[in-house]
Amino acid sequence: MAEFPPPSLAPFIQEIFSLLKARNETVSVAETAAGGLISASLLSIPGASAIYKGGVTVYTLESRLAFGGWTSENLEGYAGPTPEIVAGLAGHARRTLGSTYAVGESGTAGPTGGATRNRTP
Repeated sequence: MAEFPPPSLAPFIQEIFSLLKARNETVSVAETAAGGLISASLLSIPGASAIYKGGVTVYTLESRLAFGGWTSENLEGYAGPTPEIVAGLAGHARRTLGSTYAVGESGTAGPTGGATRNRTP
């Protein structure tokens, strides 16, 4: 079984935690293709509740509509996981949870993403 988080990431995660805690700042997470791994990495630090406000894994269209702040307007002309889409998901998480910062992530994990722009796995 693999170690989690990977040892190469542990110092980075600890640094994020230490900086946010020292500044009395918080973070929330909106992730899609990572499936909760970003949140799990942040939560691997003892005392994470001091900096972690919460997160959403909005892997499907249904979950983006229910929890990601999406409306029918987001579906018009949807072109895959663009920077604007990811920023919108992160911004919604930050505003909803009242965090100082938000991390947003998206991508196409495959195998059925297709060959259109921004959708190739």
